[in-house]
Amino acid sequence: MTVQRPFRFGVNMVVPDSRANWIEKCRRAEEFGYDVIGVADHLGMPAPFPAMILAAEATERVRLNTFVLNTPFYNPVLLARDVAGADQFTDGRVELGLGAGYVQAEFEAAGIPFASGGKRVEHLEKTITTLRGLFSDPEYQPRPAQPSGPPMLIAGWGDRLLGVAAKHADIIGFTGAAAARNGGPLQMAGLEETAERIDYVRALLGARVDQVELNILIQRVVPPHELAAVLEVFGPALPPDVAESPEELPILLMGTHDEMAQRLRDRRERYGISYITVLEDSMENFAPVIQLLR
Repeated sequence: MTVQRPFRFGVNMVVPDSRANWIEKCRRAEEFGYDVIGVADHLGMPAPFPAMILAAEATERVRLNTFVLNTPFYNPVLLARDVAGADQFTDGRVELGLGAGYVQAEFEAAGIPFASGGKRVEHLEKTITTLRGLFSDPEYQPRPAQPSGPPMLIAGWGDRLLGVAAKHADIIGFTGAAAARNGGPLQMAGLEETAERIDYVRALLGARVDQVELNILIQRVVPPHELAAVLEVFGPALPPDVAESPEELPILLMGTHDEMAQRLRDRRERYGISYITVLEDSMENFAPVIQLLR
């Protein structure tokens, strides 16, 4: 039986805005009780590292996370400099989220070849081992504030990527959806597939199973008055095993605040997921649930 971890809560910021509004949003997230402010890595959104450093200046305790870097966009050695510098300038508050990238249009816009999934995962693992190697060198500069560098969150869903995560990650982020083969929208996973993915990772983790934190990104937090409108949007895409019970889908969170809190307790018991991340547009709706789960 695995150890049941205490909950942690993150909010992933995705909306570009002014400096003043960014600071105000980060302070509100901290006041609401979030443990982590995440910054997405997509073209047209804020650059992750400057946004994280500014968030650190505006707050006192929250950790700052890249959620998650499109790793094939980065040279590993140059990325190490940015990561170490951000960790140094935030006094060790950085969590490093890494993914293999899946939006083909962003690669095309950046003039970067959209390699096969296997090649992108290979680059991700090379990046991880390069970062670990550099940060373990006591002579490396700039020196990250955290002795071995920031903890790594590795996010994905497929066998190869989750295999890399099981080998290297401090935190494994489950997307709750599989990338389409053509680089299109993610396809939502149902209960059976989610359980299978988590069991797959636990088997690979072996002796590390109690050392690695599990995270999930909640796509929507849905209070009762929004239920009908949200189901109209998500209904056609629901996997068959939750078509009649969408409130059970792990990447959606529905109901009253008390019902949401109980669902997260149940999911922690069932799946071992204790680190919950919501999107920015759910930040305020979800805040009362944090207080119920403290």
